Amino acid sequence: QEEVVESGGGLIQVGGALKLSCTTSLNIASAKNMNWYRQAPGKQREWVARINQMGITTYAVSIEARATLWRNIAKRSMWLQINNLKAEDTARYYCAIDDKWGQGTQVTVSS
Repeated sequence: QEEVVESGGGLIQVGGALKLSCTTSLNIASAKNMNWYRQAPGKQREWVARINQMGITTYAVSIEARATLWRNIAKRSMWLQINNLKAEDTARYYCAIDDKWGQGTQVTVSS
């Protein structure tokens, strides 16, 4: 049984928006950090956004003007919305809750 599961990826046009979901069986109320990372083909994995235990969010510079991250502790879920998508947002997006990782969800932005 997977502990962390991402969903919401797909093929989106440039300028569009997406909302990624991260659902877990873990009790996220005690999670120190819930992060999103992404990895594009041929590139290193990069950090995208974080919400900490206090609910404070931080974003990578590449998306901070276009993204919103939030969570619902009761639903054991976290969401990342990115607007005005760019081709360089194409990547596999991963959710990490402290040291627990999901398998990722693919996002492809086409022009």
